Amino acid sequence: MKLTLIGSVSAADKFVETYNNLRKLGHEPTIHEDMFEYSKTSWEEVHDKSELREHAQTKIDNDYIKWWHKSIMDSDGIVVLNYDKKGIKNYVGGNTLMEIGFAYVADKEIYLMNPIPEDVPYTDEIEAMVKKENILNGDLNNII
Repeated sequence: MKLTLIGSVSAADKFVETYNNLRKLGHEPTIHEDMFEYSKTSWEEVHDKSELREHAQTKIDNDYIKWWHKSIMDSDGIVVLNYDKKGIKNYVGGNTLMEIGFAYVADKEIYLMNPIPEDVPYTDEIEAMVKKENILNGDLNNII
């Protein structure tokens, strides 16, 4: 299955790990090439840029939102790498929510690595778009 990995850049190391594991399982994963570089950088360095409002400019300069949209459209589905962040268990941020929406309206399969976060104001929206059987509970073998 051709799968685009989405989630917070703070989990770039998990993107690369998941990418490699999905390939071993016979899937065709896609991540932005920058994730390989980000995986070698500390989250603090990326976060410092976002605190300086450079993070939005990086998204504009690299056209990340359109890149992820195209990648999702070219895939069979997405795997949301929703790990803990900002004190929120199984965090899903604004960009990731948009990307889930892109996949949903395009009738792509949506898999969540971990359960739906309960401490975000858009839990209901995520529940409306993700099938319960597509919550992987950390196990990529659950992708059908």
